[in-house]
Amino acid sequence: MGHFAYSKSDFQELAALALREAREAGASDAAVEVSEGQGLSVNVRIGRVEQVEHNTDKGLDITVYAGQRRGHASTSDFSPQAIRSTVRAAFDIARYTAEDDCAGLPEDALLAGRTRDPGLYHPWDPSVEQAVELARRAEDAAFATDRRIRNSEGASVSAQHMHFLLATSRGFSNGYASSRHSLSCVPIAGRGDDMQRDYWWSSHRDAARLSDPEALGRYSAERALSRLRARKIPTGQYPVLFEAPLAAGLIGSLVHATSGGTLYRKASFLVEQLGKPVLAPHLDLLEDPGVADGMGSAPFDDEGVRTRKRRVVRGGVLEGYFLSTYSGRKLGLPTTGNAGGSHNLSLSSRLTRPGDDLEAMLRKLDRGLFVIELIGHGINYVTGDYSRGAMGFWVEGGRIQHPVHEITVAGNLRDMLLGIRAVGADVQVSGSRSTGSILLESMTVAGS
Repeated sequence: MGHFAYSKSDFQELAALALREAREAGASDAAVEVSEGQGLSVNVRIGRVEQVEHNTDKGLDITVYAGQRRGHASTSDFSPQAIRSTVRAAFDIARYTAEDDCAGLPEDALLAGRTRDPGLYHPWDPSVEQAVELARRAEDAAFATDRRIRNSEGASVSAQHMHFLLATSRGFSNGYASSRHSLSCVPIAGRGDDMQRDYWWSSHRDAARLSDPEALGRYSAERALSRLRARKIPTGQYPVLFEAPLAAGLIGSLVHATSGGTLYRKASFLVEQLGKPVLAPHLDLLEDPGVADGMGSAPFDDEGVRTRKRRVVRGGVLEGYFLSTYSGRKLGLPTTGNAGGSHNLSLSSRLTRPGDDLEAMLRKLDRGLFVIELIGHGINYVTGDYSRGAMGFWVEGGRIQHPVHEITVAGNLRDMLLGIRAVGADVQVSGSRSTGSILLESMTVAGS
């Protein structure tokens, strides 16, 4: 791997040293992760280069167990002395930590063992000049779309690469390389009191799959232009259609509410809902860690537990949580291989037809609010209460009438998830989540 200063064998030697030091210190078990990342990020605004950043980072994280006591420490210094000091610090923490009968490494039978390289590494080495040119092309295309595009928050290009190795005192040792590249543009339309911004982006592990810069710039400009002359709407109860990238956030809320740490702390409105309806009955939620080049793809989780394809929600009924070894033990359940998060979630509806594009979803909405941006973090996961600032469009007769701003959409997540009327075929991937636009039966809209 020409991108990296350290090879996999270098990582294996560093991990072996850390584990040996942990054993000599008296640890009953230990796990170590060694990683390195490199990348380039540039930002161009109104044709001028505003930022060029080369990032290089490395780290070694060690977790040690003294019986059922756990300690953790990390270092970015790979010298033998620094590793010894880090291991000793982790062990000292473990010695003075209270015993926890759920602490410990995962059972050997759950570990991934030997796995093929998942193929998530697609190196891309643009020069600073090449990256700047891509960003300029996107921003220039945005300005050329319409004279009303008068300003910009800039266009950005990022190329990122990393690799890691996870090793434990139980004999597990595995790791792989991955990449993540992106292009984005944020134009501003209008002048005076009527100025609106919007953005669009493209992100892939393989730079060859990034959107054409000109097409991305034009689309971001069209989105900003469509929001000019926005106004409020009367307060009331309306059906609400979430654009696909925002709809992925609803999946994220469901994941958070069904994740182990939230559940065992009783900080979720979905405590003890396994086997019960959490979504509308026409919905399924699939987790697939093996998607080719997926942003959430991984053959094993952060503990080395093998990941697997599974149906998290079937016909609206919750069939599985998102658990690590520790949170699973706290709940009396096995780990689901989700230490570190979920893996490539896709929401689908049994009612969706191939022709259910955005226009079809607007017709299903008929009269209500089409939301394309949310602001704020007004979600209470204990109660499920949901309230966020919103911007979008008012729809009548299935057609967009005018842009809307300065409103708030509110409801309760339990009711919102159970009240999903339809999911569009306009599927977009946002990070590790995939869904079409989502139509909700009703929300409270606070406007004028």
